Amino acid sequence: MSVPQLPLALRYPPDQRIDTFVGAPAGALAQLDALARAGGEWLYLVGPGGSGKTHLLLGACAVAEQAGRRAAYLPLRAAAGRLRDALDALDGNDLLALDGVDAIAGHRDDEVALFDAHNRARAAGVAVIYAARGNPDDLALVLPDLRSRLSQCARVALSPLDDEGRRELLRQRAQRRGVVLDEAAIDWLLRRVGRDLAGLTALFDRLDRASLAAQRRITVPFLRATLDTAP
Repeated sequence: MSVPQLPLALRYPPDQRIDTFVGAPAGALAQLDALARAGGEWLYLVGPGGSGKTHLLLGACAVAEQAGRRAAYLPLRAAAGRLRDALDALDGNDLLALDGVDAIAGHRDDEVALFDAHNRARAAGVAVIYAARGNPDDLALVLPDLRSRLSQCARVALSPLDDEGRRELLRQRAQRRGVVLDEAAIDWLLRRVGRDLAGLTALFDRLDRASLAAQRRITVPFLRATLDTAP
């Protein structure tokens, strides 16, 4: 019996699409879109935590499925120690988005499994996008052949958003949801929230739900009352 597919919006959140990404290097989004739709040169996304790697991987999967292709996202950390089985289960997809190569660096069995999957995907014409916090030469890989394969991918370097980028992200997210978020409220949030992007977006989602429940706009007084924070 076939397992019913989840709706695209549940598998790949609408806020994590290629066209909602803020601060990408020139040409990077077009590269990802093209690879997701039709295959082509494989990509290796590199950047520190909070730079948007997972966002782009999920966004690429959404594009692929909208184009009628099968896509799979795999966080390698979650499959560490049993990576071969996890990768074998992904055979038959047109796009693989493999997140966190650094999580399996130094684990020889997992590295060999990734190396084998890389070669299998290349032979089958599958598109692959890798993501890691460091370049292949900077990872503690024990398998030189895997390092060599990863180094052959086109590199896309991502950086954490500066304050203006974080401000623009909040503006766009609010606009997509029909939320009125004035500049004073954005400034208040950015002054009081750390630079962690996941934390910022999670807080906005919480505020969005609270404003809907209270039928109030997200203003500075609302933020103070909701977050119980002194001015």
